[in-house]
Amino acid sequence: MRFVTRAVWLLSLISLFTDLASEMLYPVMPLYLQSIGFSVLYIGLLEGMAEAVAGLSKGYFGQWSDRLGRRVPFVQWGYGLSALSKPLLAWLTTPTGVLLVRTVDRLGKGLRTGARDALLAHEATPANRGKVFGFHRSLDTVGAVLGPLAALGWLAAYPGQYRSLFLWALLPGAVAVLLAFGLREGRAVPSGRPVVPFWVAFRYWRQAPPAYRRVVGGLLVFALFNSSDAFLLLVAQARGLPAPTVIGLYVLYNLTYALCAWPLGHVADRWGPRRLLVMGFVVFAGVYGGVALAHDRWTFGALFVLYGVYAAATEG
Repeated sequence: MRFVTRAVWLLSLISLFTDLASEMLYPVMPLYLQSIGFSVLYIGLLEGMAEAVAGLSKGYFGQWSDRLGRRVPFVQWGYGLSALSKPLLAWLTTPTGVLLVRTVDRLGKGLRTGARDALLAHEATPANRGKVFGFHRSLDTVGAVLGPLAALGWLAAYPGQYRSLFLWALLPGAVAVLLAFGLREGRAVPSGRPVVPFWVAFRYWRQAPPAYRRVVGGLLVFALFNSSDAFLLLVAQARGLPAPTVIGLYVLYNLTYALCAWPLGHVADRWGPRRLLVMGFVVFAGVYGGVALAHDRWTFGALFVLYGVYAAATEG
């Protein structure tokens, strides 16, 4: 495991603890919001708007990081914002308050993602890039397994005590922020280019190489038909599965993801990432087709395992 440098370890552990905090809340979020009177429509709009903030801010903060030639402050502030936002859900229960908290959390993701991935890329070579990113995604997803398990344990002992869970999520988030202060700058060279609004950055499309346009175009088309994981959890709940089973499905998904991300990253280094990406999208299509017909926990369990394989094949 020579490719697992100090920076790769730190970034992977930071992601593990951040996901532990996030995933303590993510599978119970739709259940909690419904319990305080939020409609499924509003939950869907909330998730869509929150993810839009993360998606649109990644490019802006990524180019800002390139211009300065610095990565670590973006990682530290990004994880810090996400850690501080989660406990606020214990008090801000109005639609505006929940939207504000989710927006701050996703803004933190947008702030850190480009800089974090650039640090990982600095530690990788063309021969081991899949393994480096796969290892990071594996540890990241270990947190996503532990988080829902912690939520299950808490709700088994204290049924319906969602708000206390939001406060407990501060602890792993704080550990992630402390670890982030151990990071050192990589070998980035300041680009010197001015930072422009994210919509202006789309002008790059006209100058981009054909290979770039093909990949990004394909991913954009896929994104138009994708939905958040919360949608699948709500479908399972709507088909009559109890809340602990729904959370258990999410644990199963993340466990599969964690176990498969590193080996599939190795496969990507051998086969090439394009084949693995296409295979993952085929699995994704099969999962959504299956969810349309599923009604029992065993079918949902098998589909969530395949959903973990899809994520492991495409994310790294």
